[in-house]
Order: sequence, then structure tokens, then C-alpha cells
Amino acid sequence: MQIFGVDIGGSGIKGAPVDLDRGDLAQERHKVLTPHPATPGGVVEKVREVVEHFGWKGPVGATFPGVIAGGTARTAANVDKSWIGKDIQSLVSDQLGGVPVTVLNDADAAGVAEMHFGAGQGRTGTVLLLTFGTGIGSALFTGGRLVPNTELGHLELHGHDAEKKASSKAKEDEDLSWEHWAHRVQKYLAHVEMLFSPDLFIIGGGVSRKAQKFLPLIEGIKAEIVPAQLQNNAGIVGAAMAAAGKA
Repeated sequence: MQIFGVDIGGSGIKGAPVDLDRGDLAQERHKVLTPHPATPGGVVEKVREVVEHFGWKGPVGATFPGVIAGGTARTAANVDKSWIGKDIQSLVSDQLGGVPVTVLNDADAAGVAEMHFGAGQGRTGTVLLLTFGTGIGSALFTGGRLVPNTELGHLELHGHDAEKKASSKAKEDEDLSWEHWAHRVQKYLAHVEMLFSPDLFIIGGGVSRKAQKFLPLIEGIKAEIVPAQLQNNAGIVGAAMAAAGKA
């Protein structure tokens, strides 16, 4: 069974048809740059561009970097604030000619995919997936069930939004070494561990491809820490799962 997944991010919008039996992309993903400013009109046009690249006509699942309630954006951290209050499902559906669209938080989508097909398979304790990218996304699971819209990247850490200091964008913007950045990530993980006492941290986002450069440098965390297995495709897979009613 194939369903289309689109992952809307602060820097890029990527998508592909997903094979839901394997939990993997059925074709190589297509990516376009997120327009700036990342307004609703500009972004949904880019979503249509990604979907039309494959000639796709069926249901679509889409992620969004913010809190989603009933298909509507409640927050918009790394895209234009004009998204807040917008019915994203209707906006995207209208742009795609009326096909059914399901929208969920981007990190929640990645988490659902990792729990079903990746590093979280078979784990029934408290699991926290954290995606490090333009910001820090989070997906919290207990007993295999998602607690949606946690948005733990916005926890205050030393007087700052944590994602402003520990995201991979912060690493790039400040030209931090892997060691320096790993130290910041370690402080963030320690703070989150103090609050939630997870059994497992899954580290996702594009930086998960380079996990060997920083995960061995993180010390003093009681929970097991592993890289995401689906890496940066997890959001696309999770979006497709949501559109198929499997999230």
C-alpha cells in the first residue's frame, strides 16, 4: 500500500510516495526550498510542486512545524506567524484539487514512524524522539502511545528557548565544533531527562546521519540514546502513516 507523505520544514519541503508495508520511501524523495517568508500561500504552492513532481492524485499526509489541533495550526515556531489559526488540512487539500489531506506535528510524525519501523520498535516504556534541525522537535510515547504536540524544543534552558542553543541550525549559525555542540545537546538531554525520565532517547533529524560524530561525546545521561533509523525520511513516512489512519 502506498500513500504520499510531505514533510514541511523551516528550510525545506520534501515528499515522496511511501510503501507502508515496508515503512520506507517507494521512490526517491523530491525536495524544494521553503520560501521566505514561509507564508501559508507560498508554502502550500511548494507542497503542490512536490506532490505534482510524482503525478500523485490520492490522499496526502503532511507534517507541520508547530502544534496541530484538528488540522489547524496553534503555533508556528520556524515558519511565518500568519499560519496560526489556519486550517492547514483545508489549505493543502484545496491546493491539491480536493484530495483528502491529514496534517500532524512534524516531530510526532517522525516519532510514529520510528516507533513502528525504526529505533522504537517493540519499546513499551517511555520513549522520547527528538529531531534536531531548524529547531528541536519532540515526540513522546508511553506504552507505545503518542502524547501529541509536546514541543519540548521550547523548554527554557539557561534563559533561552532550548532550540535556539542546541538545534543543528544553532551549530551551523555559530560554527560550533561537534564537541561544543554535543555539550549543549547533553545539557538539553539532562534537562528533559529530569522532567520525563525516559527509558530511551531517539535522536532524529538530518544530523542523525552523523550520529557517530556527536552521540559518543554525550555523557551522564541515564537513558539509552540511539540515532533514528529512518533518519531524515521519518517525517515523510509518519505523514503517510497518518493519512492511512495508521498513526
